Amino acid sequence: MVIVMNIDATDKQISDITNLLTSLGLCYHISKGEERIVIGVIGDKKKLEGKAVEMMEGVEKVIPIVEPYKLASRIFKPEPTVVEVGDIKIGGNNIVIMAGPCAVESREQLFESAMAVKKAGAQFLRGGAFKPRTSPYSFQGLEEEGLKMLQEAKQLTGLKIVTEVMDIHSVELVVQYADVLQIGARNMQNFPLLKAVGKINKPVLLKRGISATLEEWLSAAEYILSEGNKDVILCERGIRTFETYTRNTLDLSAVPAIKKLSHLPIIVDPSHGTGKWHLVGPMAKAAIAAGADGLIIEVHPDPKNALSDGAQSLTPENFEVLCQDIKSIAKVIGRDFA
Repeated sequence: MVIVMNIDATDKQISDITNLLTSLGLCYHISKGEERIVIGVIGDKKKLEGKAVEMMEGVEKVIPIVEPYKLASRIFKPEPTVVEVGDIKIGGNNIVIMAGPCAVESREQLFESAMAVKKAGAQFLRGGAFKPRTSPYSFQGLEEEGLKMLQEAKQLTGLKIVTEVMDIHSVELVVQYADVLQIGARNMQNFPLLKAVGKINKPVLLKRGISATLEEWLSAAEYILSEGNKDVILCERGIRTFETYTRNTLDLSAVPAIKKLSHLPIIVDPSHGTGKWHLVGPMAKAAIAAGADGLIIEVHPDPKNALSDGAQSLTPENFEVLCQDIKSIAKVIGRDFA
């Protein structure tokens, strides 16, 4: 449930509420917006029965939250969350682009990719050091060696790093190198992992599971938020349907739907969402037009010889053209994209 306070509620009136909640063993989170102050209550609401909270001074109204996700709910926090990664803001009026190869293959390949995406306008370098693959015989990544290469690429270009963490045992390692930790689609409901990244002080990019509903996806985000990490970024990357032409079906309706249901920023992955490089550009532009806060796109200097996901990777030249198109769309819809 949420307790909506009058915008002019005093500090004492707010503390009277929070002191009551604490005395009952309930947790709370205060969100102060321009139009109202919201106190989100976490725990068994039955403990508040008979307390007449709505009659306390400074309280405007009490609203129950029926969804299983509380902290991720737009009711809980009406204002959009903006995740700050250094001087880069994800959410609000900003559009960010994360780009790079699916997997870190070599220093030469990574550095060439990093310089190309930086030149085109990306703010983040994406690249997998740990690669969960469907087949055990496929390339699995360079692990810590790949993480060190990502760090070198960051020093070379100034790009922030987003890379995947696969299990609770590798969190401590990956957090030393990454600016944003990615939870892949296969791990969206790996609850021990979600709890682990919820305890760290690094933003988390949570990809939607291959067959997850929006409620399941937001409930997964709730695991991270409930552990104390408020910097969660959602990523729509396509879901499995009966269609076989594309790798997945990119659900762009999820973008405005999430914007209505949640305050968390959402970006789109048209590379995994389609699996075909010639569809990446059109769906990327459609995602921005639909209201996405950014994109994560696979870019490789030599897609035909990529060790992972070459068919869906853009060349640096195609990526540069796409970034120019994104600038034009951003200008039309009043969003900021440098």
